[in-house]
Amino acid sequence: MDGGMSYQRFPKVKIREMKDDMVKFELRETDASVANALRRVMIAEVPTVAIDLVEIEVNSSVLNDEFIAHRLGLIPLTSDRAMSMRFSRDCDACDGDGQCEFCSVEFHLRAKCLTDQTLDVTSKDLYSSDHTVVPVEFSDPNDPGEQRGIIIVKLRRGQELRLRAIARKGIGKDHAKWSPAATVTFMYEPMIRINEDLMDTLSLEEKRTWIESSPTKVFDLDPVTQQVVVVEPELYTYDDEVIKKADAMGKSGLVEIEAKEDSFIFTVESTGAIKASQLVLNAIEILKQKLDAVRLSDDTVEADDQFGELGAHLRGG
Repeated sequence: MDGGMSYQRFPKVKIREMKDDMVKFELRETDASVANALRRVMIAEVPTVAIDLVEIEVNSSVLNDEFIAHRLGLIPLTSDRAMSMRFSRDCDACDGDGQCEFCSVEFHLRAKCLTDQTLDVTSKDLYSSDHTVVPVEFSDPNDPGEQRGIIIVKLRRGQELRLRAIARKGIGKDHAKWSPAATVTFMYEPMIRINEDLMDTLSLEEKRTWIESSPTKVFDLDPVTQQVVVVEPELYTYDDEVIKKADAMGKSGLVEIEAKEDSFIFTVESTGAIKASQLVLNAIEILKQKLDAVRLSDDTVEADDQFGELGAHLRGG
């Protein structure tokens, strides 16, 4: 590069909040392409384990076989070892039919209702052949100590469900049931500057009206000085309501809001298949692997055939 300039950047990450199913962090000193790549990898390319094959022996419930198979597929399974498992299509131990210990986990379900009380068949009734891959447990919001399963079907007296299921490794790009992310969002960090001189020309009532024009509580009045202050810049949703209000009041330039182009605030929520923090780490690992795959070496002739002008350009040709 000219004059020894380097365009290499070293992104910084600062964790704000971390729970098993949710993590909030700041990503700084990088650009939107990296932020969006990370987001998309988290949603679509971090592998998990999900039920992919269902063999139904007996089903006298009100739901048909395909319906039950679809519901089973959507149950999140603990996938901590998904990164080290094999994809069934690449597995040489079972010739790719996806039914061996290296690439799959077997589940069984047997339920029959013998009383007049409706029987709830839930994910807790799925028995796994591998204790590391089991349905994710959810605590009841009304009773946090009580663990409950995800309802698959309800049975009345005499109805029965017996099945065998095979869970395999996969990615969200192939089917949403393999996505470990409930939501992944990022926003630009907003820079908010109030024009104090112009603000001083407003009456107290006008200040209040202006503050209330924002749909989120970004601004407030200081109870002592009666000055308008920024309380939570990140609540700003780039809705421009306060700017429109200032224009309508004839006070254009009352506030300046711009997005920091190199700072992103991420919110990651996991389905429970893997911890949210692990989801971020796995995504970074996969992103690195993808970059390694397209990094071209100096002596690659095939690269020119494969990438054409791009390959030559990347090597300075």
